[in-house]
Amino acid sequence: MAQITSPLPADKQKIVGEALHGALIDLLDLSLVGKQAHWNLVGRNFRSLHLQLDEIVALARNGADNAAERAVAVGVNPDGRAATIARDTHLQQLDFGYIEDGKVVAVFTEILGGIVARMRERIEATDDADLVTQDLLIEVTEELEKQHWMIQAQR
Repeated sequence: MAQITSPLPADKQKIVGEALHGALIDLLDLSLVGKQAHWNLVGRNFRSLHLQLDEIVALARNGADNAAERAVAVGVNPDGRAATIARDTHLQQLDFGYIEDGKVVAVFTEILGGIVARMRERIEATDDADLVTQDLLIEVTEELEKQHWMIQAQR
């Protein structure tokens, strides 16, 4: 069986692997929670929020793919299985059924704020470990912060 070797020393690979795993879980679950809200959204701001949730999901899916591919590139196996996401997520989960637009804004303001805080911790953690990974984390965090601003402006 082929094995991918890491360009990083073992101690730095561990730091980078943990940062990328956390990012992957946050982003994959964000895409799932985003679609759940997208499908069940109701209220006066349905149209604009419905479209914004699609933007958030696209951002999350792209970011997750980049994080997973970076993990493999540094010799770490990504784990995006449903059971792993369910076990490791920090995201607030939505109730089943229709969700009022105001509730979606409140929940996604909190969710995105939490992800941004964790992403900033990962950026700090990778400062000495791997600048390439750090750059990837900075890029996705910039977009998450933009969505956080745009969603909380709707309160």
